[in-house]
Amino acid sequence: MSRLLVNNLRAYSGSTITVPATTKLSLGGKTISQNSVLPSASGQNNRAVTSDGTSIIYDTFGATNMQVFTSSGTYQKTAGVNQIMVRLVGGGGGGSGHGEAGGAAGFSEKIINVSGISSVSVVIGTGGTGTYYSGRSGPGSSSSFGSFLSATGGDGANQSYQHAGGIGGLGSGGDVNMYGGGGSAHGQVNGAGGYSFFGGCAARGHPRGGDYSRNHMRRSAPGSGGANGWFSSYLGPEGMTGICVIWEFK
Repeated sequence: MSRLLVNNLRAYSGSTITVPATTKLSLGGKTISQNSVLPSASGQNNRAVTSDGTSIIYDTFGATNMQVFTSSGTYQKTAGVNQIMVRLVGGGGGGSGHGEAGGAAGFSEKIINVSGISSVSVVIGTGGTGTYYSGRSGPGSSSSFGSFLSATGGDGANQSYQHAGGIGGLGSGGDVNMYGGGGSAHGQVNGAGGYSFFGGCAARGHPRGGDYSRNHMRRSAPGSGGANGWFSSYLGPEGMTGICVIWEFK
């Protein structure tokens, strides 16, 4: 083995000393090669050093993108993503008149390894229809993210019993599964629809030229139950459509 003993090493010409890529250096018993030297940091703002199993590289980490579904479709994984966190809620139940309101949809959340997955079918549940006093309001339908997790819709007002608020739906398949909130019952003039994971129903109030809660029913959180119609002659608001929120991670 050749040995070079020096106190100072300088380039013969210019300022660069070139070591062939196939040549390895030993420093204090540690082998140094082209794969153990950090690449240039120029242009690598907010990126971290990692390894692809062969070389040292710069790459992004953590949450890198978000996809949101408010109607059914197909999730297409962004290149380089290997983990996702999915939050899912179904459709809320519809409201009725005279205080009877719909239940909120269930909620589910799950972290999924998608290294071997490119796409997943997404179904978003719709909200239930509203009705007049003592009628059975429509239930919300379920949302799902492939076969990984799902969340049922909330019941409409009077679905279980007469003069009763709708029962909340339930999530399943997730790392976290929750019920939606139940709707208010008969006689509550300003009865609220059930609250979903994402928030509450529309504002309620005395009609001013129309049914206040129904006029403003779209200003409600995804998956929330429809509020009540002011009195028996007023149509209850619809439940709100569900949602699927997907965070993508590297």
